[in-house]
Amino acid sequence: MENVALVVGARGVIGTNLVEHLASLPDWKVIGLSRRGGTDVPGRVRHVAVDLLDPDDTRTRLSGLTDVTHVFYVAYQDRPSWAELVAPNLAMLVNVVDAIEPVARGLRHVSLMQGYKVYGAHLGPFKTPAREDDPPHLPPEFNVDQQRFLAERQQGKAWTWSALRPSVVGGSALGNPMNLAVAIAVYASMSKELGVPLRFPGKPGAYDALLELTDAGLLAKATVWAATTPAAANEAFNITNGDLFRWSELWPKLAAWFGLEVALPLKMSLQDVMADKEQVWKQMQATHGLAATSYAEVSSWPFADFVFGWDYDFFADSSKSRRAGFHEYVGTEQMFYRIFEDLRRRRIIP
Repeated sequence: MENVALVVGARGVIGTNLVEHLASLPDWKVIGLSRRGGTDVPGRVRHVAVDLLDPDDTRTRLSGLTDVTHVFYVAYQDRPSWAELVAPNLAMLVNVVDAIEPVARGLRHVSLMQGYKVYGAHLGPFKTPAREDDPPHLPPEFNVDQQRFLAERQQGKAWTWSALRPSVVGGSALGNPMNLAVAIAVYASMSKELGVPLRFPGKPGAYDALLELTDAGLLAKATVWAATTPAAANEAFNITNGDLFRWSELWPKLAAWFGLEVALPLKMSLQDVMADKEQVWKQMQATHGLAATSYAEVSSWPFADFVFGWDYDFFADSSKSRRAGFHEYVGTEQMFYRIFEDLRRRRIIP
């Protein structure tokens, strides 16, 4: 039986890799939803532009998608405060399910992308290792509201749901506000261009905290696994690379990849110090023959500041997914090198 995937949020760092992975599988067709749409791949990937915050537009755009069997929800809209995140992010999920459930009679699964915000990781030091059955924290938290909606909606239905909880996701997609690897690559490339060593810019305690990341390709595989494995039905799973690291150990290695020396860490806001660097970026493009990528597309400075500010341990227990049958892993150091090499191959960085 052919599987038809509806990837909601197909242009982000997670969605881009998920679409690519699904399109590489022999028994899947892919429909990608995003605000901007995209370029179709005949016979494999079709893109649809839709305003998910508009229930009428969502219903209209999705009305003809009667053959969808799996919904992969990876969409996200940012807002200034945690409380303001709830309404739009819950509404988008509700609008998608309201639109697709009545027309896709063969719907078998709805996959929800979450994160460690479920555990309160964004608020400060939290219990580590975090586990899927840890109690929730005081609201607001849109991830919890989204999962509650799906679990309640699924009652008595033929379809099932799953929730994936990655750490910070590593990928090379551009134009995403939460792309740490691209931020590091641009920061390092610019440091080299300006003739300065690569300093860790985060809080002093963050340099020695214990962390983990999640490769976007690994996450894509885990997402499809959870959506097609009976043992994973109606469950949440932490998905991580499988190793732990400290910036104090990894940072010099990343610097060495760029041919840079490392100086002592210096706490500084990348959002502030990189605010005036657009002309430097344009000069680098001219000097090194780089692709015409706008500075905005490679600027994830607020998110990088956020991650580099974690002066506490940041990791979860991912053994539940292994017990259920998912056994793949990725070395975090190698993940960074692969992303940097991809950015260099695409002429994004010199």
